[in-house]
Amino acid sequence: MGRVPVAVLISGRGSNLSALIRAAQARPYPAEIRLVLSNRAEAGGLAIAAEAGIETGVVDHRGRSREAFEAELGDRIGAAGVSLICLAGFMRLLTPGFVEARRNQILNIHPSLLPAFPGLDTHARALEAGVRISGCTVHFVSPEMDEGPIIAQSAVPVAIGDSPASLADRVLKAEHRLYPMALALVAQGRVRVVGKRALISGEPPLPDGLFVPTPD
Repeated sequence: MGRVPVAVLISGRGSNLSALIRAAQARPYPAEIRLVLSNRAEAGGLAIAAEAGIETGVVDHRGRSREAFEAELGDRIGAAGVSLICLAGFMRLLTPGFVEARRNQILNIHPSLLPAFPGLDTHARALEAGVRISGCTVHFVSPEMDEGPIIAQSAVPVAIGDSPASLADRVLKAEHRLYPMALALVAQGRVRVVGKRALISGEPPLPDGLFVPTPD
C-alpha cells in the first residue's frame, strides 16, 4: 500500500510544517506531503517546502469572497489528488461548506489542551487562568472553531515565572512531536470517529507526555 498523500495549508513560518516534512522523509512513514499552499506569498514555510522538493502554491484571500477563495483552494487540493489536509498555522477560518465536504479529512493543531482556551492569545489566557498544565491538541476540523474530535494531545507543565512567550516555546516543541504522530495514526487508518469522539485502534507507542483517546 502506498503512502497517503497530504496537503498542508500554512500562513507563516512553517514550524509545524517542518516537523511534518521531517517525519514524512523518514521511512517508514504512512503519509507523503505532496502539496503546500499558503494564503500569503511571503509565508516562510513555502521556501521550506520548496527546498524539500514539495509542490507549493499561493491562494491569496485578499479582495475576494471566502467562497471564491475556498473554491480555488479546493481546486488546487483536488488537482494534487490528496486524501488528507493538515492546517499548520493557517490563519483563515474555513467555511462550514468546505469543512463538511471533507469531514474527518482535515486535521488541525491548537496550542492548548482543548476544549480549554480555544481561539487566540492561548498562552496568555492559560497563564491568567493559573493552570498548572498546558499543552497542545491535534483534532479533526469541524465547522466550529477549535472543535471537532480530538485525535491526540500532549501535556506541558506550566513553570513558575512563565511568560506567554516562554510557555509558547515549550508547547511548540511538543507540537512538533505530536502532529507527526497524530497524522501517522490517521494515515494508517487507525482513527475512526464515533459521535464527537475519535477512537484509536491498537496501542501506539507514545513518547512521554503524549496521549491519545482510549483505544476501542
